[in-house]
Amino acid sequence: MDYIKENLDYIKKRIQVNTKEDVLLLAVTKTVEIDKINYAVENGITDIAENKPQELVKRYEVLKDKVNYHLIGTLQTNKVKYIIDKVSMIHSLDRISLCEEIQKRAKNKIKCLVQVNISKEDSKHGLFKEEVIPFIIKVSKDYPKIKIMGLMTMAPFFEDNEKTRDVFRDLKNLSIDIKNLNIENVEMKYLSMGMSNDYEIALQEGANIVRIGTAIFGKRNY
Repeated sequence: MDYIKENLDYIKKRIQVNTKEDVLLLAVTKTVEIDKINYAVENGITDIAENKPQELVKRYEVLKDKVNYHLIGTLQTNKVKYIIDKVSMIHSLDRISLCEEIQKRAKNKIKCLVQVNISKEDSKHGLFKEEVIPFIIKVSKDYPKIKIMGLMTMAPFFEDNEKTRDVFRDLKNLSIDIKNLNIENVEMKYLSMGMSNDYEIALQEGANIVRIGTAIFGKRNY
């Protein structure tokens, strides 16, 4: 498993090359064996991410408080109860029905990122850019247990990664606009954008959370 350490060392160097900001390297552990996750933790990973609530629960049962847990996939309202006391942050807040369920289930404030579909792809979840500010204002007003900490997006896949730059730049500009509104209980601290194939461009455009799976653990069979 030495390749995992080598990959982590390489990614950390690329982060330093591309930004002077503090960056959270979020290891996406979808389908990864637990011994490989443990090895990554031993080599500096503090936060892991899962797409599915049931997989996050499985990781939690084994790893306990070794790491912080992030839910980065679409979250169905009927699954909120399983992860609400386990997650450090939910990256996929995208609708009022989900806000209502989080408000109902949470004992403490839950950190969330608003998922934005900047590219308006049919295959991607999230709010369109023009929907984000009205949504955030409503969440701030009506759902006090939700602490919005920033924004998340997934860029389209391009053979030429440079084409993702405009997507990331748009999200950064949106976060600046929101920050300038000084909305109560809303903090634009995090921009979660960039994955294994495009994280360097995301960092150049202001990302401070990158969600990396394949570039750490290698290709997996889904």
